[in-house]
Amino acid sequence: MADRKKYDISVDVRTQFVPEQTDESVPRYVFAYFITIRNTGAVAAQLISRHWIITDAEGRSQEVKGLGVVGNQPLLKPGEEFQYQSGTPLTTPVGTMRGSYQMVAEDGTHFDAPIAEFVLSMPRTLH
Repeated sequence: MADRKKYDISVDVRTQFVPEQTDESVPRYVFAYFITIRNTGAVAAQLISRHWIITDAEGRSQEVKGLGVVGNQPLLKPGEEFQYQSGTPLTTPVGTMRGSYQMVAEDGTHFDAPIAEFVLSMPRTLH
């Protein structure tokens, strides 16, 4: 239990449909997501890499892995946060994303910060 509080990162997500980049005839539905990563633990930790699983409404999934986020590998001291915006296209008007950030604490401990599944949805598509 003590380790859980020592290494603790919260991730908040807000999503937005991007109609000006969407073309239903292709089909291509574009979504932006706004992320806030907050170090709620007791030690500084650096975000090293990301792992996303993006799934469309027909169950097709793609994995995205890479270093950092939007060209950054932020070091977050306890209580600090980092915000960024990114986006993804889907072939359906509804989908989901979930994943994790791979972190390294200042004491060298590697840990994952989970990103709970969230929905990407074109307006008036879900009830």
